[in-house]
Formats: sequence, C-alpha cells, structure tokens
Amino acid sequence: MAADGLRSFKFWGIKMKASFLRLSTLTIAWTALTSPASGDTVQVNGFEMYYETAGQGQPLVLLHGFTQVGAEWDPIRDDLKSDFRLIIPDLRGHGSSTNPSGEFTNRQAALDLFVLLDHLGLERIQAIGFSVGGEILLHMATQQPDRIDAMVLIGAAPYFSEQAREVLRDVHPNDESEESMRELRSVHKHGDGQIRALLSQMNGFKDSYDDQNFTPPYLSTITARTLIIQGDRDRFNPVSTALELYDAIPRSYLWIVPNGSHFPTQGPVQEYFVCTATAFLRDQWRLGGPGTPARLCE
Repeated sequence: MAADGLRSFKFWGIKMKASFLRLSTLTIAWTALTSPASGDTVQVNGFEMYYETAGQGQPLVLLHGFTQVGAEWDPIRDDLKSDFRLIIPDLRGHGSSTNPSGEFTNRQAALDLFVLLDHLGLERIQAIGFSVGGEILLHMATQQPDRIDAMVLIGAAPYFSEQAREVLRDVHPNDESEESMRELRSVHKHGDGQIRALLSQMNGFKDSYDDQNFTPPYLSTITARTLIIQGDRDRFNPVSTALELYDAIPRSYLWIVPNGSHFPTQGPVQEYFVCTATAFLRDQWRLGGPGTPARLCE
C-alpha cells in the first residue's frame, strides 16, 4: 500500500436494483435508443470484434459488464469524449461481436483486447471497467502491466465469491421472461442463440475457479494507478472483496458508495462519478495529508 495519506473515501449514493441481469437489460434497452449506429469491426483471435471510437486525447477504453454491450456507456460518453479518445468495444459474443468458439473467459477477453489495441496502434491506455469489464482489466494489468497507465474498477472482484456463485446459480438460459428476451434482442445482434449462449456462460461462472482467481502477491504486480469503486449493497460482491483489491494493489484508491448496488455509479451519483473518474485518470486529484480524503468534485 502506498503511504500517500488516506486512500479511501465515501460518497452518498442511492440504492439501485439488486438483480444484475434485470439491471443489465433495463440499462442496455435504454442506451440502445441513444447509441449511434456506427463503428468498426476487426478480426480478433478467430472472431469479429465490434468497437466504436469517439473524442480525442488520452486513449480511454470502456469495458461493459457481462450480457451488456458498449452502448452501456452512452449516458457518459459525451462527458468523457471531451477529455479522452474513447475506445468502446463489444466483448466477444456480446452485442455485434461474434464468438464462434462459444466460450468466454476473462483471461481470453484480455488477450482479445490487446489485439484490438495493437490494431489501433495503442501502446499504453487508461481504462474503466464495470463488473466483468473490471475483472478483465485485472487480467490486462497483470499480463502486460506496462500497457495500463490507470484504471477504474466498478463492481469488480479478484475472484468469484460464494455470494456471487449463489446469484449465478439462478441464471438459466431458458428461464428469461419474454420481456427480458426482447430487451436482450435489442442489443445482441446475432439472435436468440447468442443470448442463450451468454446466459449459459454466465451460469457457468459458478463453477469457475481458475480464470478469475487473483492472489494478493499477483495483484501486487499491478503498476497502474487504480480506483476501486464498490457499492455496499452489491448483490454479487461483498465489500470485503473490494478491500482485498485495495490492500493488494500498490497504487490503489477505494470509493465505497453507501447504499450502492452492483453498478453504484448510475443515477444521481453519475455526475460525481464522471468528475471524480476524470480527475483520477488525469492525475489531478487534490489529496491532503494523512487522514484527509481525496476531495470530490464540487
């Protein structure tokens, strides 16, 4: 842990819906109406990856959560693109990206993203990742530490806790309501087979112990400045997992959102998240001495 004063702080948030899948589908159904129908596709490790870019400046990769798509970031895209060059992919098998292998691991997704970065000629980036997107960033930051300058992890964990596995056991590819399927069809462009594959893969995480399994010594190799954001009402991850990340990653900061759910930066908190994340990524935080938290945006 870096001896640069207190690295944790709180901000009052709101209580969000507890169901991750319901949160995912409601959010992506709304963003699908606002996302521009433009982008590019590149061949990556045997599949076609769809991605969009926007803005100018320091490259900032935005990674969505499982069963979501890049359009998840539409509500804050305009705020971020004034300071950053945004790279917003659909992960393999999500949205407009294909996945002929029918398999998904966070480790492989990290390798996919390095190929995308090479295609774009980007040697070093900053990134924000939600849930699985943040967990993929942990893989990237340990596989090739020099390529990640700074990252923001939202609702991410070093491993699947028993709390998360319990939720995942209730995800079944054939149990979604017709309303949920309509919402998922609006953003996943390759039919019901794609959607059911995603739900099956999500359920399979309950039995995974080797993909997302970071130990403190391994996390200590991360050199990126890291902001960890966790809702204290996260249905998937207990606050203790965020504390484990905070204790293990050398240059890390921790923001616990009271009454925050798995995606604690939405709603009224969104404005403060954008301002705080931007200041963090640009290394413009105002830190006091020991015992003084980082100042949040006014």
